[in-house]
Amino acid sequence: MKVIKTPIEDVVIIKPRLFEDARGYFFESFSERDFNAQVRHVKFVQDNESKSGFGVIRGLHFQKPPFAQSKLVRVIRGAVLDVAVDIRRGSPTFGRHVSVELSEENHLQLFIPRGFAHGFSVLTPEVIFQYKCDNFYAPQSEGALAWDDPQLNIDWRIPAERIILSEKDKHHPTLDHAEWLFDFNQDLYEEIK
Repeated sequence: MKVIKTPIEDVVIIKPRLFEDARGYFFESFSERDFNAQVRHVKFVQDNESKSGFGVIRGLHFQKPPFAQSKLVRVIRGAVLDVAVDIRRGSPTFGRHVSVELSEENHLQLFIPRGFAHGFSVLTPEVIFQYKCDNFYAPQSEGALAWDDPQLNIDWRIPAERIILSEKDKHHPTLDHAEWLFDFNQDLYEEIK
């Protein structure tokens, strides 16, 4: 696998080594040994999958400590614009985001560490999206930011009249009005055993 740096430290793109021949292709989608050596030590404990149609925006979600989550995300079918927003107060990149197109053709993955809000927009008629988490889902710890916060200035690449949101995602606070964010100096991985 090849690890590609982004403008925000610790958010990385992972490009797997693809083997293609007349039968199709093969690639190793995850290797704990390689990931721990090249990215960081993370113990993933839960895999999730969602299916969505064109225009859906999911996000910008995160979980608060002690249930904060890192995610390793990828697309099995279709294409998304995947977005990670730095919400660590005191970080030199606080409020900045990384956006990457993930698709079934490019096989790219994005690693989003703890301390980031995450979301994606669906760019194709249908998407199957998979992600690994290093902490279990905890509904009491949910947090989120407004997908359309003008301060974040995210171009989701979806026409406004085609955007589809859950009722919950229509009512999240902007970054300036968020009641809870991460502390850049906090060790967000201290509870990993």
